[in-house]
Amino acid sequence: MGGGQGFSGRAAIAGVGMTALSRESGRTELDLAAEASRAALADAGAERPDAILSYHLNDSAPVLYLARELGLREIGWHNEIYGGGTQSASILADAAMLVDAGLARTVLIYRALNGRSGKRMNALGLKLGEGTEEQFTHPYGLAGPVHQFALAGQRYLHDTGLTDEHTFAVVAQSREHAFRNPRALRRERLNLAAYRASPMVASPLRRLDCCQETDGACALVVTAADRAPGAPRIHAVVRGGGPGASGMDKAADVTRIFSAYLAEPLYRAAGMTPGDIDVSLFYDAYSWLVPRQLEDFGLVPRADLPVMLRAQEIAWNGRVPVNPHGGLLSEGYVHGLNNVAEAVRQLRGAGTNQVRDAGVALCTGFGGGYGSAAILTAA
Repeated sequence: MGGGQGFSGRAAIAGVGMTALSRESGRTELDLAAEASRAALADAGAERPDAILSYHLNDSAPVLYLARELGLREIGWHNEIYGGGTQSASILADAAMLVDAGLARTVLIYRALNGRSGKRMNALGLKLGEGTEEQFTHPYGLAGPVHQFALAGQRYLHDTGLTDEHTFAVVAQSREHAFRNPRALRRERLNLAAYRASPMVASPLRRLDCCQETDGACALVVTAADRAPGAPRIHAVVRGGGPGASGMDKAADVTRIFSAYLAEPLYRAAGMTPGDIDVSLFYDAYSWLVPRQLEDFGLVPRADLPVMLRAQEIAWNGRVPVNPHGGLLSEGYVHGLNNVAEAVRQLRGAGTNQVRDAGVALCTGFGGGYGSAAILTAA
């Protein structure tokens, strides 16, 4: 299950910074991290952080290297969390707890990677130690995350009666949002024929059903709410999960991802219900994860998913707006932190496709059966 923490808006996200997103940056991860961090600090009106947090998979710039690059002579609390997309929401809690405990006044969060031109996540190498169990599934075709989550996705589509018309609807809506987002890498509109012509990677996942491999960096600045009266608040965060799709040999239901475990504790920590959510920033690593999270977080009943998806009700101006910037499928893949950045823009009223009266945003971080989720609120 999951452990949640309510912060009642005592911490706020005062700054957002991003580099351009690309498939070949030609720059080091440190250079990318420094650019995004300087932009976030400037956006927050802060000269320097007194705490720095990051998460990575041995593919990024170390925190102390960034501190030196930013010209910090001293650094307080700092930490590098080993992990990927599961951290994109829960790292907000780490920052909020530092602020709440009085251990820091200005916390810089960043994620930087050359995810396309550098170390890539779409392959599995032989190794001992961590990940050893994967060697037993590798000979059966599970050569990386795409194959693993394709297996879970195939079952989910079977159980729900969803088809490629519905996964197409998710991807096409993502592209439609990205069309008006100058940051997005994939801005071309998409029709069903072009979608079906996309190469199949692992059934039911075509290439277009998978998030991008991207070079880039994103950074946020978290501080006490009373120091940033107009900034969006960190209201509640939860982290946890169960066996699900990330431990298929131990899972009773391979389609059961983190959201099935975390929705209830998140709403409990926040003192909210699904009806309070105005915009959702879902970790859309694969297209089928969008309907799964819509269902798990109580935003759309399973029986209504086919109609809602085909009717484009997940559009920025639809009944249940999802990823109005294009998400990881179309804007780019900065391990989910770029989705949190968009949540901040939406709550500021400055989103790419601004959701009307957006006052509460749901952000998620995916890692199969485990992950994290956060609820942010407007000031």
